[in-house]
Amino acid sequence: MARPGLNVGLLLRGVRKDDVARGDVVAAPGSVLPRDRGEADLVLLGPEEGGRRTPLRAGYMPQLWFGVTDVTATLHIAAPLAPGERGPVRFELQRPVALEPGMRFAIREGGRTVGAGVVRSVS
Repeated sequence: MARPGLNVGLLLRGVRKDDVARGDVVAAPGSVLPRDRGEADLVLLGPEEGGRRTPLRAGYMPQLWFGVTDVTATLHIAAPLAPGERGPVRFELQRPVALEPGMRFAIREGGRTVGAGVVRSVS
């Protein structure tokens, strides 16, 4: 039995190997919709934890990792968010991905994790 967060293998008859890409989602039809914007709560790592040294400002474009899917996002922040702080943001993704409230993601730049977040709402 598979549970959330576990890696599983699937036998998909009639589906060619090149028809499936990393980050694709298997779900009941209509149960998960691709979304490209929403709101989230962020936590930034401080420099002592390997995070950023400078604050995040509106228009920042990091890579967000939702499980094995990565997508570039534009963050809309009301006030600069300093390393080590928490705060709410709005985000716009470059392409739609399967998102639901409660999903967790990592914020990465230059091959290192600089923060994390939890999706509050999607639209």
